[in-house]
Amino acid sequence: MAWVGCALYLLAVGLLVGGAPRASGTVHGLGALLAASLLVGVLRRMPLVALSIALLGSTAVVVRASGSAHASLPASYQGEFLSYLAVDLFLGFIVATCPRRASTVAVAGSVVVQLLVIGGFSRGDNLIVNVVIALLATAAAWTGGLLSRERREHAAALRSQEVAEAVIAERLRIARDLHDMVAHSIGVIAIQAGAASQVIRTRPTEAGEALRAIEATSRETLSGLRRTLVALRQADPGVAVSGNPAAPAPSPGLADIDRLAAATADAGVQVDVRRSGKERPLPADVDLSAFRIVQEALTNVVRHAGTGHCRVLIGYGNEELSVEVLDDGHGATENDSAHGFGLLGMQERVALLHGDLSAGTRPEGGFRVTARLPLPLPDAVGIPVQAR
Repeated sequence: MAWVGCALYLLAVGLLVGGAPRASGTVHGLGALLAASLLVGVLRRMPLVALSIALLGSTAVVVRASGSAHASLPASYQGEFLSYLAVDLFLGFIVATCPRRASTVAVAGSVVVQLLVIGGFSRGDNLIVNVVIALLATAAAWTGGLLSRERREHAAALRSQEVAEAVIAERLRIARDLHDMVAHSIGVIAIQAGAASQVIRTRPTEAGEALRAIEATSRETLSGLRRTLVALRQADPGVAVSGNPAAPAPSPGLADIDRLAAATADAGVQVDVRRSGKERPLPADVDLSAFRIVQEALTNVVRHAGTGHCRVLIGYGNEELSVEVLDDGHGATENDSAHGFGLLGMQERVALLHGDLSAGTRPEGGFRVTARLPLPLPDAVGIPVQAR
């Protein structure tokens, strides 16, 4: 269809050049300008070819109209130069879409041809006016094309930046989830394995309980890892998830704190869980983040505190959820604070929810982690609810 339009354009230009010899230059110019719309298909596929054809046709119309019988009219009637407006429109498209070198060559060639034709066929004292108008029209086309190109490039850069930021945010989220999940489980497994190795000969019953705890913790960790991997694969529509198509288990939340406390107790640290305020369904992101904060804090108690007891305080306020984990161990040391990503992960989770986090050694001894997460009003609707 593009070449059909090109053939129709050449036919229209032929009619303008060969017919109506006494028509005014304005009629010829407007006719050539309207006929240039037939080259839109060629312009999209081969912009430089379309520009060359339009430039050739416009020049032929100008030469024919300027040499016709109406050449004796006053200079103000030189409307045949209107045909070059189509060339300027094509230039704007080329500048906006083609490489800079090609667009520069196109603009330079068009300007040279137009100036030569205008200089050779302007009548009377209208030469300077026609040249200025031609240069202004070309400059406007060049500027419009550049603005369109810069806007498109800026939009592409913003999209690339958004994609990069989304990838980084997702990597950080996965890193936090894996750290919180695996670090706690591995810590429990290591302690249980050490206890089992010490009593396996003298107290086989206790050793068996420790091994069963290791098995349960391992299965839970594998389930969490599989849930993460399934979520990652489902994020790519081009990758099919093999195996059981059933939906993965829901993400953990504060409803699982008692189970987490029991697992921590198996690792040698008794956890006293206390709740205050009116319990209610929480947004999924707040529920998951609160659970992960408690999980990471308990992991640190098991691995670093050197104590057998800690407390978890969960407060349901009207406007915020407060989570506090306290122990009476030896507190933080320089080695504890210099390694690991647990505290950093908690800070990132709280920051994403626009909350506050404080963590440090208690004056009376031990360590305290306190997180405050904003909540919607108790009667707010449309809150995703975790299964309890």
